[in-house]
Amino acid sequence: MFIVWDEEALIEADAAAKFYQQKQPSLGKRFLDNLEDAVSRIAHHPHVYRQIETNIRKCKLPHFPYGVIYRIQTDTIQIIAIMHLRQEPGYWKQRT
Repeated sequence: MFIVWDEEALIEADAAAKFYQQKQPSLGKRFLDNLEDAVSRIAHHPHVYRQIETNIRKCKLPHFPYGVIYRIQTDTIQIIAIMHLRQEPGYWKQRT
């Protein structure tokens, strides 16, 4: 499946990586590696992860309090948000 990122999701991923990089050298890269792995798993098995809204799913990142919020469309997966799981859980709904 083809992956399409919302601009806001890219901004969120970048901000989280920068935050972790400032906390500890190489932690930002670990975050991005975990994110890349999660998106790859989503691309290969998009229906495995929990549905949280109609046609919206969430894949949690291991080792980080973030989740990938995405929508499955005909031949694409739309990454809607890279959401911090402990802050404002429904903020991304306006993007759908």
